[in-house]
Amino acid sequence: MIEITPLASSSKANAYLISDGKTPLLLECGIRFTELRKACNFRLSSMAGCLLSHSHQDHAKSAKDLIKAGIDIYTSQGTAEALSLSGHRLHIVKAEAPFKINSWMVYAYNTIHDAPEPLEFLLMSGGNRIRFITDTAYTKYQIAGITHLMIEINYQDEILDQNIKDGKVPYVMKKRLLHSHLSLKNACEFLRANDLSRLKAVYLLHLSDGNSNAEEIKKTVQGITGKQTYIVDA
Repeated sequence: MIEITPLASSSKANAYLISDGKTPLLLECGIRFTELRKACNFRLSSMAGCLLSHSHQDHAKSAKDLIKAGIDIYTSQGTAEALSLSGHRLHIVKAEAPFKINSWMVYAYNTIHDAPEPLEFLLMSGGNRIRFITDTAYTKYQIAGITHLMIEINYQDEILDQNIKDGKVPYVMKKRLLHSHLSLKNACEFLRANDLSRLKAVYLLHLSDGNSNAEEIKKTVQGITGKQTYIVDA
């Protein structure tokens, strides 16, 4: 039984708790350590580890505190260096090289973001395959048999363009978003290019407060996938 519990999902903070009924894991740790402990019912020690996609603070705020608390961190060399992480609790992950965390088999893949060596993750347990994609302009990987998709869709082009026209968003922000975050348009292309035959649910992460319409994105994604789609706004 797969359980996905959002602890935070926004431009300010991101953290998710997942479990296959045997091994609980954290995906990201972008909230304060005290808040993270509380969100996990003060049972952080039961976590088998934390997968960290990249070094930005809205995803990695508590990384050093987790290591101090004895929680293993799995991330890239670039992320570890950017955050000055070290110690035996740090596990360096290489793209497309599988590794195990108890009952989970995990693969990491390179993404496109303005951070050193960012990653997305595929987590497999039993017949379940969770794909976690965040903070990337696009993903080139096609992976069959995904059962649960956790995906950032940050903005919609037409809303962003209107906000720029109205002076609400500086043009330089558009340039950054185009090269570092996933638009609804690119997300739709990704969905249509991938095998969704085993997909059970989609979780929409990290939506922009001002540059997206959550209900429109949900309706569009649900229309393509035909599966239950959840807006994660924890």
